[in-house]
Amino acid sequence: MVVKVYGPTYASPKRVLVCLIEKEIEFETVYVDLFKGENKEPEFLQLQPFGSLPVIQDGDYTLYESRAIIRYFAEKYKDQGTDLLGKTIEERGLVEQWLEVEAHNFHPPLNNLVINVLFAPLMGAPSDQKVIEESDQKLGKVLDIYEQRLSKTKYLAGDFFSLADLSHLPFGHYLVNQTGRGKLVRERKHVSAWWDDISNRPSWKKVLQLYEYPV
Repeated sequence: MVVKVYGPTYASPKRVLVCLIEKEIEFETVYVDLFKGENKEPEFLQLQPFGSLPVIQDGDYTLYESRAIIRYFAEKYKDQGTDLLGKTIEERGLVEQWLEVEAHNFHPPLNNLVINVLFAPLMGAPSDQKVIEESDQKLGKVLDIYEQRLSKTKYLAGDFFSLADLSHLPFGHYLVNQTGRGKLVRERKHVSAWWDDISNRPSWKKVLQLYEYPV
């Protein structure tokens, strides 16, 4: 049974797609247009009652929330494709730790920047300059901690590529390429080298080739 992924052009579903490619899992995609409100239609809300992306269907099993999905596939297919969880319980603990850091420290200020710098002008809404300034400061402090960590290990959880690194790709792409804030990465030597490493993986390049960002 082929895995079905909803909303492939948007950032969070790309977190799932790159995981599936790393794990060598066959999938197909279903386009959902957020700008037309297709995520609020009754048929979609039966799959995802909060109206958010992504959603996956693996046979008769439905799952939403991108980080839950990548954990699910990395565990279900742990002996297939790239090992994204680590080989010991200690390595797994660090993968989980940095996944939480990405979700709670890296993502929130960056998401605020994406909304205010990219999407607000597109939607004809005002940008909140105070939020932008605060988010720049918060993200800089987070990346200072990343710089310290990556001066000691090649990847966030150790010397192996994992879900912890992979999870940064969709919104990291916005940060480096589309928000005018690439210097936040480039002025930090180890963060910059780490980003170049993970963003040049064939799996991520394939995602970008197949599914362009909407903005």
